[in-house]
Amino acid sequence: MKEEELLINRLRAYGESPIYPFHMPGHKRLKAFNGRQGAVREGMDFPNPFLTDITEVEGFDNLHHAQGILKTSMEWAAKIYGADRTWYLVNGSTCGILAAVCGCTQPGGRILMSRNCHKAAYHAAYLNHLDITYVYPQNIPELGIQGGILPEDVEKLLSEHRDIQAVLLVSPTYDGIVSDIERIGEIVRRAGIPLIVDEAHGAHFHFGKCFPKSALDQGADVVIQSVHKTLPSLTQTSLLHVKAKGPEGSFLADPQKIGRYLSIFQSSSPSYVLMASIENSIFCMERMRREGRIEDYGRRLAALRSRLASMQHLKLADQDLKGTAGIADLDIAKLVISTRGTRLSGENLSSILREKYGLEMEMCGADYVTAITSVFDSEEGLKRLEKALMEIDREASSLKEGEDMREEETAWNMEVQAVLSLREAMDGPFRELPLAESIGSISAEFVYLYPPGIPILAPGEKIGYNILRVIETYIEKDLPVQGLADESLKTIRVLEESRAHGKDIFFNGKECLGEGHNL
Repeated sequence: MKEEELLINRLRAYGESPIYPFHMPGHKRLKAFNGRQGAVREGMDFPNPFLTDITEVEGFDNLHHAQGILKTSMEWAAKIYGADRTWYLVNGSTCGILAAVCGCTQPGGRILMSRNCHKAAYHAAYLNHLDITYVYPQNIPELGIQGGILPEDVEKLLSEHRDIQAVLLVSPTYDGIVSDIERIGEIVRRAGIPLIVDEAHGAHFHFGKCFPKSALDQGADVVIQSVHKTLPSLTQTSLLHVKAKGPEGSFLADPQKIGRYLSIFQSSSPSYVLMASIENSIFCMERMRREGRIEDYGRRLAALRSRLASMQHLKLADQDLKGTAGIADLDIAKLVISTRGTRLSGENLSSILREKYGLEMEMCGADYVTAITSVFDSEEGLKRLEKALMEIDREASSLKEGEDMREEETAWNMEVQAVLSLREAMDGPFRELPLAESIGSISAEFVYLYPPGIPILAPGEKIGYNILRVIETYIEKDLPVQGLADESLKTIRVLEESRAHGKDIFFNGKECLGEGHNL
């Protein structure tokens, strides 16, 4: 390997490039600072990691048996966020989701889960042998993104499946869509089971009134947050909070059980550099909140969004969505730009922003891009994005009447037939079929775009025409389709026919017979 090909040198080159990051992590490589002095002022004078990379030496506690400095630090973080118990996570929100699901369900039990959950939630269901009842997000067809979860859908499924042991929802979504967690929390609490909220993209909510309320303040029992996504923390750092929401202040989610699972899913050699990064990011955000810096950032975002709302061809997902499609609120820090109704695809727009304007987006879908902003974005960076989008919008052309408006459903909004459990499907005998010939077969593997890592198709689900059409469309558009063992994306692993024989079919929480619900 040549020296310039080394990962560290590639990273150094990217960091020194003029590319502006509208992607994670939230520290934005400190692009907002003019030199070292600004970073020191914000508490981001982070030391050389090699000087601070230690093991559990005297005086520095043990994350898996915290009794000293780490215990004090996590108790302080819990107080900041309003939780009863908080853990630092150095294996990302993934390990928090795994621990929360396993800690709130019994092996072989049932969980009610939104179909737009991250793949980690499916892995947790696999590990704990869980049956899944799905609740589906609403659709926003004019933008090509998913909406929120309706409280009445949660209530209906809980009444139909009395054996559900926990509820797991994503709020906000990758696109900043917030569901009515307060109403859903009341419904779940009446059922006497814990509500787990994957709030990976909402770690900043607590620090500004310009943001939606955190699920912690709206009735969730367990909340997982990725501090590296929108806070100035290093990648792979997260938080898991537990709050007493049961009768007379009791816990519906057992902190001790969740803690036990965290000791299984977290590294036994947690990085002190990462833990210090978590603590420091919370400290910085809390100080900036007190100084009014977060609200200043909110005003800058509101002004930017107001100007972008005037675009004629590209569409900004904006505040007018609230109250529609199950959307209770919207995170203004996420800028979702839809290309629907234009000749641009999401990949086209992302490429233009990267290659012509030096702006790297967080992700692109079939017909939209998502930019993640944080309080650490510079005024210059936000102006560059505004200028680029307004110029692209002026040059964009609308589709003519009768042309393809690309109104296909968002893949994870499609209701699917789950013929087998995840474990049965993932561990069962399979064969490989050409993807184009797989309609009617039962998938033995995942298919998802990464990012965001939400399964389009999960093991045990029947491959319908519409799902296959979406997968093939994503492949044709050169979107990051992953999950298939065949990296050429030409074949898919499906279960032997005998595996599905005689099995009951569950469709959106309802037991179904025959082929009446094929996609």
